[in-house]
Amino acid sequence: MRPRVGVLAVQGNFREHLAMLRRFGVDAVEVRKPEQLQDLDGLVVPGGESTTFTRLIRLHGLDEAIRAFDRPILGTCAGMIVLDRDHLGLVDVEVDRNAYGRQVASFEADLSLAGDDAPLRGVFIRAPRVRVTGDVEVLAEHEGEPVLVRDGRILVASFHPELTEDTRVHELFLNSVREAMSVRA
Repeated sequence: MRPRVGVLAVQGNFREHLAMLRRFGVDAVEVRKPEQLQDLDGLVVPGGESTTFTRLIRLHGLDEAIRAFDRPILGTCAGMIVLDRDHLGLVDVEVDRNAYGRQVASFEADLSLAGDDAPLRGVFIRAPRVRVTGDVEVLAEHEGEPVLVRDGRILVASFHPELTEDTRVHELFLNSVREAMSVRA
């Protein structure tokens, strides 16, 4: 059965995530209302401007719907902020917004991905920095700091994996989606 994955489409770069997911044959759909979460196997909370993002999901009633969503979630950049301890409280990390600098300080870096010898290219645009981690699995670091972590069914990244040709972050996410689907079946 083909996974159905929603991408939160209230603001930010949701189109790039939709395109990446569709490369895998996933039924990828835009999500703007709480009821659209009901038939999904997974959810992506993309990058964008975190303050605007938080305001819009609250306005549309998506904050409580995302908290109640019990399937795998991928959050990138602003998505990491939205899912952290201080916001929706779904991931046991605290992050600092724009910690790597303003837009002009954006950069790309090769990251070491756990269990993989090939470097993972990370695109950091006004990226959050993980300040404190709880009981999470660190899957990639940049200069000794976590930039890709998994907390149970939720995967969050400080960077934008949808802006490169490297599909491994989305593959990690889709593996957890398929695993959750098989458990439910």
